[in-house]
Amino acid sequence: MQTLHAATPDAYHAALRDHPAVLVDFHKDNCPGCRMLDMSLASIAGSPSTAGIVLLKVHLETIGEVFFRSLGLRQTPTLLLVRDGQEVARLAGYQSPTQIGAALETVA
Repeated sequence: MQTLHAATPDAYHAALRDHPAVLVDFHKDNCPGCRMLDMSLASIAGSPSTAGIVLLKVHLETIGEVFFRSLGLRQTPTLLLVRDGQEVARLAGYQSPTQIGAALETVA
């Protein structure tokens, strides 16, 4: 699974436009659930379910809360699954590797 980082709204939209299947990880520094989610993402990074998926890491403190809220997001961590530029799933809070894998099957 290729990992990209978006520091601006333009970079975020470009990544969604340029890649057919994107798993977006919205996170912030002082967030225990975000650190736990990182472990889940690391454990599935090489699995077959992640083939062709781009992981887009979006740091809330960098991109800004206004942009975060404009997407209808309310908490970190939040994962968005995006297929061909359209959101297909939203997973708020910590997600286990099994939960992430099941969600990725919807974009395969």
